[in-house]
Amino acid sequence: MIGKYDDIIHLPHPTSARHPRMSMHDRAAQFSPFAALSGHDDAILETARLTDCKIELAEDRKQELDRSMQILMPLLCEHPEVVVTYYVPDFAKEGGAYVTYTGNLKKIDSTDHTLYFTDGTMILPDDVLSLDSPHIKKQFEL
Repeated sequence: MIGKYDDIIHLPHPTSARHPRMSMHDRAAQFSPFAALSGHDDAILETARLTDCKIELAEDRKQELDRSMQILMPLLCEHPEVVVTYYVPDFAKEGGAYVTYTGNLKKIDSTDHTLYFTDGTMILPDDVLSLDSPHIKKQFEL
């Protein structure tokens, strides 16, 4: 004998007479990870996710946005491309995020200045932080 276990290495694997052999799937399931607090990791990730507060615009900034919309009104038949940065509230927690959207403007509601785009996107005027377009830049340069 050379090795420590040479005397038993070639013996048959012991099997129980009372219990059937466990399948490989069931044996593997014994060693799968156990989550005592299911959903805890998701809750931690949700808490760690940052949100922004909505910025209240000054009156002069509101007037500048209103002027930008007035510049775009006569160009609506051309569906001008505009870049809008606007606030999207978070439905899971307090706060939200600012999103920049680029699209072709279809309509500006004359009563409340809601922006409607050719792809069906609708942006409320109270959520708009900035509105940009080459047409607006041209008018502000004049």
